[in-house]
Amino acid sequence: MTSLLSIEWLKIRKYRTTWVILGLFAGLLTLLNYGIIHGFIRAGGNNINILSQSYAFPHVWDNICYYTSNLVLFPAILMIIFTTNEYQYRTNRQNIIDGWKRLQFFHAKWLMVLSLSILTTIIAFILGLAFGYAESGSFTGAMNNTVKLAYLFILCINYYSFALLLSVLVKRSGLTIGLFLLYCLLIEFILHMYFNYGLHNETLNLFLPLQCSDNLLPFPLAKMASQLVGLSAEPPAYQYILASCCWIIIYYIIGRIRLLKSDW
Repeated sequence: MTSLLSIEWLKIRKYRTTWVILGLFAGLLTLLNYGIIHGFIRAGGNNINILSQSYAFPHVWDNICYYTSNLVLFPAILMIIFTTNEYQYRTNRQNIIDGWKRLQFFHAKWLMVLSLSILTTIIAFILGLAFGYAESGSFTGAMNNTVKLAYLFILCINYYSFALLLSVLVKRSGLTIGLFLLYCLLIEFILHMYFNYGLHNETLNLFLPLQCSDNLLPFPLAKMASQLVGLSAEPPAYQYILASCCWIIIYYIIGRIRLLKSDW
């Protein structure tokens, strides 16, 4: 497994798009949270900024992880580019010529999914420590509520493995990116509305492929408001975790079958 990951690293280390997208992701995430803390980014009228939240420990993890989850589309697109480039430039075939099996190629991409998920979580952890210390003045309570980082890690694997599945199925970068964004930004929302208002099933829509992971990291103020007004309780976090893991396994199985049966 280490050798597979080393080869993947050699493929991307000098690829400029890798560093541009990762730099854009980290930069936007930093600016977004900095702007919210200092009131540069606002929402709401009458001098009320509904985005203003506590970034002191331990609340910083709620905010950092939530806003990170909204920007994971950037690394997910990078995952698509990594995979579809293999088909476009025929390096997948070269791997087979060099002695790889098809499953080794597939598992190498899954190692990239895990690596990107770890990297995303580390970036969120570093920013959380930095903003939390700036607001708290110390690291007291810094490790409280860090379970949100674990939720973020699961969400990242879900998004990136979904992007990998689409890449294996479609194989063209532009079309795959378009389908991925279409599903994330529109199709799943339509399904959510259909299950909720068409079928009148308020539970089923919570476990859609990406929605189940999103529910692990809700908007902090929205969650607090729902608790205050006594709205119906949502399923516990472990159910969302199990649902996310089930979808990840489904992505793996479908991708594996497709890869073994498709013509390279």
